[in-house]
Amino acid sequence: MASCNIGKKFLAELLGTFFLVFFGTGSAVITLLIAEDLNPGKAGIGILGGLGDWIAISLAFGLTVMACIYLFGKISGAHLNPAVTVGLLVSKNISLIDSIYYIVAQVIGACLGSLALFLCLGSAAVTIGALGATAPGLGVGYWQAMFAEFIGTFFLVLVVMGVAVDKKAEPGFAGLSIGMTVTAVIVVLGAFTGASINPARTFGPYFMDVLLGGANLWAFYPIYLIGPVTGGILAALVYNFIAKGNDACALPQPFNED
Repeated sequence: MASCNIGKKFLAELLGTFFLVFFGTGSAVITLLIAEDLNPGKAGIGILGGLGDWIAISLAFGLTVMACIYLFGKISGAHLNPAVTVGLLVSKNISLIDSIYYIVAQVIGACLGSLALFLCLGSAAVTIGALGATAPGLGVGYWQAMFAEFIGTFFLVLVVMGVAVDKKAEPGFAGLSIGMTVTAVIVVLGAFTGASINPARTFGPYFMDVLLGGANLWAFYPIYLIGPVTGGILAALVYNFIAKGNDACALPQPFNED
């Protein structure tokens, strides 16, 4: 990774976030299009199979994240998420200049992923699927949604710190662990907020929806910016606090009957 210049890291983050948005939000768009075909005028995630819809969507996100980490992790670290990048910035695991490049790449990749969905699926991806844009669920208040995004991202970045950033982490498991964390968070939070836990993932569909004549959802964007970024920052700081000074300590032995 040290030998890679910032241009290569930029491209890796752009491509990784492109795939994340194309396949992840694409699964949500396809779900909505199928629901509309079966129940005209009543399209919604959950109509086809209740929680099963969210499990399928969460797996699309989680498996894509896992694949991108194994693919691009050795090049850029495969953040794919400004909340992860900011968390690593405050914990001094990435420079300020690199973090700016990463976030710009992630936002561009997300926008291109949404555009590619439109090009593949046509206007229905915008008018019916809203390009997979996130919004609070029925009955979920603005601050409730922001807090849910905070919790989901806090958990995600805590896992990233423990399995990918910490030098004592077991090698080879970061992609699986982080991918499954994304899956778990989306299964639970999907019906609350759409489970973005990623400001770029929400920015792409929002931007392209407006550009392509879809809904304007920007009033909700602070939920998906403030919640994830503060969650990522706090998770990185908390992990650094609890991990610092443990290098010389013997690890506790689980299930030790002695």
